[in-house]
Amino acid sequence: MLAALTSPNLAALVAGPKPVVALVPVGSVEPHGPHLPLDTDTQISLAAAANARSKLETSCAALVAPPVAYGVTNYASAFAGAVSIPPEVLTAFLRAIVSSLLQNGVAHVCLVNNHLEPEHDTAVRQAIAEVIPSRASVASPLEKRWARTLSDEFKSGACHAGRYETSILLAHAPSLVNENVRAELDDVPISLSQKIREGVRDFVSMGLTQGYAGAPREASAEEGARLVDALGTMVATVVLEALETHR
Repeated sequence: MLAALTSPNLAALVAGPKPVVALVPVGSVEPHGPHLPLDTDTQISLAAAANARSKLETSCAALVAPPVAYGVTNYASAFAGAVSIPPEVLTAFLRAIVSSLLQNGVAHVCLVNNHLEPEHDTAVRQAIAEVIPSRASVASPLEKRWARTLSDEFKSGACHAGRYETSILLAHAPSLVNENVRAELDDVPISLSQKIREGVRDFVSMGLTQGYAGAPREASAEEGARLVDALGTMVATVVLEALETHR
């Protein structure tokens, strides 16, 4: 964990033989139904970054940086707990983090994003728009090549606090899942991606009356572990591809 290092620790890593990579988890403070915490997206990014770190350890010194836990969160604004910041603010904040990490001698910064609201995703990508690709990247399951590696529910788009996200939390941080509530939740087979294409811009209008879509009762820690590993592979691959362009 980057934040757990001392200044001499980091200086020694930067001076060492392996390139230093900073994985910056990006998420949101946003309603995720009555059974998952507001920081679900941030927890998923933390899980993906931690998994990727172990996959990268033979190639580079990968560090998980403190997360950026606030994002652009407009779709869930009708529910308590939607804390949103303007896209331009998020872009500027992330750009400054990336720039400062690079100035500290980090070879590459990867923004690991699992809050998938379109404006948020665009704001994250804008943060590295002017950075040389070998120095910064974004790892996000919105890209088709990574979406294909995930679950059927994720690919359906009916995956906000449903089986997909609940499974990941059960594997990564089970104490954050309200199991008593989860056991009583009905399936909500509404595809957010389809509704977004139709121009619907809030959860209530989409039909997510409790702030979730999908099948949270079907979630399992076993499936979650597989999903975390797939997300970790996504992050590690994005980083290694970027580093390869620098050689």
